[in-house]
Amino acid sequence: MTLSPALAAFATGLALSASLIVAIGAQNAFVLRQGLQRAHVGLVVGFCAVADLLLMAVGVLGVASLVAAAPGLDRAVSLAGAAFLAGYGVLALRRAARPGALSAAAAGRPASRAQVLAQVAAFTFLNPHVYLDTVLLVGAVGAQQPAALRGWFLAGGAAASAAWFALLGYGARALAGWFARPAAWRVLDLLVGVTMLALAAGLAARAFAS
Repeated sequence: MTLSPALAAFATGLALSASLIVAIGAQNAFVLRQGLQRAHVGLVVGFCAVADLLLMAVGVLGVASLVAAAPGLDRAVSLAGAAFLAGYGVLALRRAARPGALSAAAAGRPASRAQVLAQVAAFTFLNPHVYLDTVLLVGAVGAQQPAALRGWFLAGGAAASAAWFALLGYGARALAGWFARPAAWRVLDLLVGVTMLALAAGLAARAFAS
C-alpha cells in the first residue's frame, strides 16, 4: 500500500519527532515527576508540546528559506541531515547495548504554577540539544519536503511530541515501573536506531537523486 504524499510527509514528521523525543533526559523526567504528583500536568504537557511545535516550525521554515535563497545548498543540507540522522541512529543502537532507566520521585510538596512553568521552560530552552534536534535536524529534513507538504510534516512531528508528553504526564502512575526497566529502553532505543538509519538512507537517496 502506497501512502499519499500528504500522509507520507505526516508519517516522516511523526517518525522523526518520535525518534528524537523518546530518550532519557531531564525534561522527560520532569514531566514524569509532575504526572506522578498529579500537579499542573496539563500545563506541563501543553507547554512542552507547543514549544516543540514552535521550534520545529522555526527550523523547517528557516532552513527552507535558506535553501530557497541559495539553491545550491539543497544537497548539502540533505546530506548534513542524513549524516546527523545516521549519527543519532548509531548512538541509539549503542545505548541499546547499555540501557539506562527513567525515574522520577513523586515525593515532596508540589510547586506552584509559576514555579512549575519556570522549571519546564528551563528544562526545555536551556538544553542545547533541543536546538540541534528540533531546529537544525528537523529543519533539515522538513525543508526537503515540497512546500505544500511541510504543514503535514510539522503536523506529524507535533502529533508525536504531544502524544509522548501526554503519555508521560497522564500515564505516569501506570507507566513509571515500565520506564524504570532498562529492558524497556533497550527495545525503544533499538526502534529509534533503526528508524533513524532508515530516515537517513531516504534523505541521502533523495539528495543524490536531486
